[in-house]
Formats: sequence, structure tokens, C-alpha cells
Amino acid sequence: MPKSAKPPSATSHDNRQLDLPLFAGPADEQALAPSAPASPARPDPTPNGAKLRRLTLGGRTLEYGLKRSARRTIGFSIDGSGLTITAPRWVTLADIETAIAGKERWIFAKLAEWQTRTEQRALPRIEWREGESIPYLGKPVQIRLASTSAALAFDAQAGALALALPTHADAQQIKDRVQGWLQTEARRVFGERLAYYADKLGVAYKGYALSSAATRWGSCSSDGRIRLNWRLIHFPLSIVDYVVAHELAHLREMNHSPRFWQTVESIFPEFREARHTLKHHPPELLPTL
Repeated sequence: MPKSAKPPSATSHDNRQLDLPLFAGPADEQALAPSAPASPARPDPTPNGAKLRRLTLGGRTLEYGLKRSARRTIGFSIDGSGLTITAPRWVTLADIETAIAGKERWIFAKLAEWQTRTEQRALPRIEWREGESIPYLGKPVQIRLASTSAALAFDAQAGALALALPTHADAQQIKDRVQGWLQTEARRVFGERLAYYADKLGVAYKGYALSSAATRWGSCSSDGRIRLNWRLIHFPLSIVDYVVAHELAHLREMNHSPRFWQTVESIFPEFREARHTLKHHPPELLPTL
């Protein structure tokens, strides 16, 4: 993994994974009374009271978060981050998964509704044409068609992206060129920021990849693999840095405990402001790509 001493210019199974959700909202919830205790109470096996699990239902793989509590019923909650089950401590895993199977249609229907809802909020339409602007690292960049140019060219000072396309190019051609450029920039910028903050924290990640998830900004698995939503390239660099620091901190603390946030703060002291901005960012500023 490359390391940099200076900042460049310019969020499962036993492989546990923690995600940084895209947008928060009220959850769809249901509760189901469990049968009588089938086994004695036992402590939850995870330190933070939740574990990400997988279950295959009708040929489809369902990921869900499992939390144990003193409640008397099995609770089902679905929001932008997926399905969460809250179950009494005495209920067996087999009983929980039987209850999930009994609500399979409701669960998949609600998950699909949230996926659509999030996509509609976060990814509104833009017109792919000459003169349209897109956000890049927090600043507008105007799309220009330059049929005489041999290659795509970005002028940071003028805030213009010149595509090597004729003036009669259709919307799909323009969209594909712009998206390709943005994803290339995302790989470059994210790679630089990961190297910088990993060096500050003294950790090593196994690798990173771009994500186009509609429900999370980033994720980190316990084996050191990081995924970052490429649409972060629309935000100012401080927001990118917050998500990068957030995911790298999970290599020290695979939870969201006070120690985790202290770890984030140790390499990115301004995380509170950036977190607030990201949480309340107007979704209409993100174009459909």
C-alpha cells in the first residue's frame, strides 16, 4: 500500500463489515411475539450488541443486523441501511430465522421500497448536454463539447470539462464520458486520501474499491477491505476525508463506540462538522449518473 507523509493537493459473516449510511429516515417497523423460551438466556456474542448475519431465502441472500435486548417480542426494522432484527436474549437463532422466513415477502417488499425511495431522493435527473454543470469536489464544473480535441480535458481554473465529442453527441454519450471521468478521479483522489490517513493512523488496509451503493457512503470489513461510494467525488475534499478517516478507524475499532470516535478525531479533528454536513446534505445536489 502506498504511503504519503504529506497530504496530496488537489462506510456480514465473520468478516464483519460496518457501513456509513447514505441518508437517514424513519424506519418501517413490525414486531412479532416469539414462542416460549426454547433455551436459557445467554449473552450476546458481540461487544456492541449487534452482529451482521446472512440468510438465504428463496434463492436470495438477505443480510440483516441482529441485536439482543430485554424486549419481549422480535422486532423488525427496515430503513435506508437495511433490515435490523431486535430479539429477546432467550430466543434462539433458529427461531429468529424462522420468524424472518415467515415475513419474507414483507421484508423484501420494504427493502425494495427503501431502495427506490433513496435513489429518488439522492439521485435526481440532470440534463446531459453542453453547458450543464456537475459538482466536482464541491465546485461546479461545466460540461463542454470539443469535437476538435483529441482527448478529454479538465480545466480546474475555468471549472470546465471538455469532452472529445461532437456538438451533436447524444445524452448517453455525454453521460458515459462524464461518469467515466468522475470515477477515474474518484479512484485517484480516494487512493491518495486513504494512503495519507492510513499513514497518520498507523494502519494498513488490504485494498479498496469504488461502490455505487444507494444506501451507504462507505464500508470497511474486518479483513481490511474498504469500499467508498464514488459519488463522494461530488463533495468538498473535507467530506471525502471524513468518510476515509471513518472507514480507516474501523481497522482499530470495529464498532461505533466512544473509542471509535476518538480514533476518528485523532486523525481528522473536524469530523463533527463534516459528519453533520454529510448527514444533512441536500440530496438534489447529487446528479443521476
